[in-house]
Amino acid sequence: MMKDVALESTYAELPERFYTRMAPTPVAQPRLIALNEALAGELALDPALLASEAGVELLAGNRVAAESRPLAMAYAGHQFGNFVPQLGDGRAILLGEVVDTAGRRRDIQLKGSGPTPYSRSGDGRAALGPVLREYIVSEAMAALGIPTTRSLAAVMTGERVFRETILPGAILTRVAGSHVRVGTFQYFLARGDGEAVRVLADYVIQRHYPDVAESAEPYLELLNRVIAAQAALIAKWMNVGFIHGVMNTDNSSVAGETIDYGPCAFMDTHNPATVYSSIDMMGRYAYQNQPGIAQWNLACFAQSLLHLLDRDETAAIGKAQAAIDAFPDLYAAAWLEGMRAKLGLTSARDDDKALAEDLLQAMAANGLDFTNTFRGLGALADPDGAPDADAIAWPEDATRLPAEWLARWRAKLAGEDIAPPERRARMERANPRYIPRNHRVEAALKAAMAGDLGPLEMLNKVLARPFEDQPEHAAYTQPPAPEEVVRATFCGT
Repeated sequence: MMKDVALESTYAELPERFYTRMAPTPVAQPRLIALNEALAGELALDPALLASEAGVELLAGNRVAAESRPLAMAYAGHQFGNFVPQLGDGRAILLGEVVDTAGRRRDIQLKGSGPTPYSRSGDGRAALGPVLREYIVSEAMAALGIPTTRSLAAVMTGERVFRETILPGAILTRVAGSHVRVGTFQYFLARGDGEAVRVLADYVIQRHYPDVAESAEPYLELLNRVIAAQAALIAKWMNVGFIHGVMNTDNSSVAGETIDYGPCAFMDTHNPATVYSSIDMMGRYAYQNQPGIAQWNLACFAQSLLHLLDRDETAAIGKAQAAIDAFPDLYAAAWLEGMRAKLGLTSARDDDKALAEDLLQAMAANGLDFTNTFRGLGALADPDGAPDADAIAWPEDATRLPAEWLARWRAKLAGEDIAPPERRARMERANPRYIPRNHRVEAALKAAMAGDLGPLEMLNKVLARPFEDQPEHAAYTQPPAPEEVVRATFCGT
């Protein structure tokens, strides 16, 4: 008899008002359509077990593993700036936790696993398209080195879900450092439950920032650490042109991971005002607004911790404000560090920020592709290097930049002691060649909806090596043709 998946649950040890214990709702005909074997190995899980009939039953929610204590988490959140005091896992069940091969504790969650007390009249299910979008984009983000939830498996349910149309249903198995959000803290603050806030803060410290427990002011240090983690995360988003689309406080992880992929997308042509989400009518979560929104979300987190920061309210507010005020500088430093790497700069100089900002302005003014322009600069930094086997238009994109800017950039490069081939190699480790371009994602989803998983599998294969030359897959680097442009993405809830 094959062994079962062994799951722990430290979150289930918290007071019962933190969650509702319940099992997933079984589905009619579960069928495994994607299994992340590499991630399974990282989690010390047996891919053969997960792919077996018993494993698929587990991934579909049709059975619960031995020792598992499944639950739906409670949380609140600001949605597009409007506070909703109760949200919670309306279509997700936390199965439990595993300790991975690196010793990190990670959640295993089913998304689309049926209604819960937090469903707010929803069906608790997920459609195939959004499940596969999250699978594609979250794994691409991981390959890019950006902190993120991961996708372990996708299962078709054999059932239909009703959105604007009738769609095939699916369930995503998601892996996270944890699923604790800013909104989790807000849930208890809204109820005046200061003790629960303290318990949750202690839990987050123990799970994510254990060294903070030794601090003279552990809750203030927790706030500082979460702020620093979010600043670093958002800088990485901005450095690759990623747009989350729904940066509500309930979608803001205290672990500093990208979480809750809905109408997310990567920019093609650089435009700071880019919005893809069909529900973001006012552009609140546009690309250029993401750092400011992150700071706003963190201010909500700080508000939840006020009573823990100091017994004196005025002193507590002062400490919280100082911590929040540090965010812009933390973000700017992380962003500039990333930009220096993308530009091939090995030393820090005062005018680096202006050089990077002027480049972005020129890209926007000239309608240049974000990803391909940065990648093209690598070739320009080493003009005597061997030409790319798949000689596409990256250098052409880059040379469409103003001559004045190119001259400034080359002058800075000339002042550094590094051989051009090494510089190019470093730049190509900072500038991806492949991103999940929207038209490619949509094409893969359309094919999957029609029963053809080939485009999905190929796209995932290409995106798993985003920085490497893959001449046979040069087509995946190309921006969309006019008729392929994706102007809106959808959440799928």
